[in-house]
Amino acid sequence: MTNSQEFNFKISIIGDGGVGKTSLIKKFTKGTFERDYNQTIGAQFSRYDREIDGDLVNLIFWDIAGQDDFNFLHPLFYRESKGCIIVFSLEENDLGEESFNHIENWHNELKKYCSDIPVVLFANKVDLIEEANLIKPNIQEVIRESNFLGYFLTSAKTGQGVHEAFNKIIEKLYNKNKTSSSELKK
Repeated sequence: MTNSQEFNFKISIIGDGGVGKTSLIKKFTKGTFERDYNQTIGAQFSRYDREIDGDLVNLIFWDIAGQDDFNFLHPLFYRESKGCIIVFSLEENDLGEESFNHIENWHNELKKYCSDIPVVLFANKVDLIEEANLIKPNIQEVIRESNFLGYFLTSAKTGQGVHEAFNKIIEKLYNKNKTSSSELKK
């Protein structure tokens, strides 16, 4: 007789439009990267199943549009989220600066609808900047104040940091729920 269990986790991926949310999901789930930008309308869903310690973990990634036109839909999309990934761009342009400045707004909106769920911060497009410019002023302060589970430098194009970053939140959710499940059986 097997003691394996099945877990289902909805993970919302949020951040400004154009920061690479869809590309990160595709890189993690399919190993692919598409150079052309296609704006997400509302939300997209991606399913990814994986086995951890003999248990089946079913993941549903909700890729939530970052454009202001879709803000009114966010409360519906956040519902039942077990974890969240906030993505900003490291690009040295308006998108990079604005997406970094909006991290707190995204986090506050998330907390309003999801209370206390684990959140990971992805600094995406690391392949587009010089190593000397990797350190964003105030990033440590943002991480500390927001109590993020982790902060990762990622590139959907090259794959740098993508699996490590996604696995951090997946393993946190699994371990938290595995422990809760085990305690209920006692």
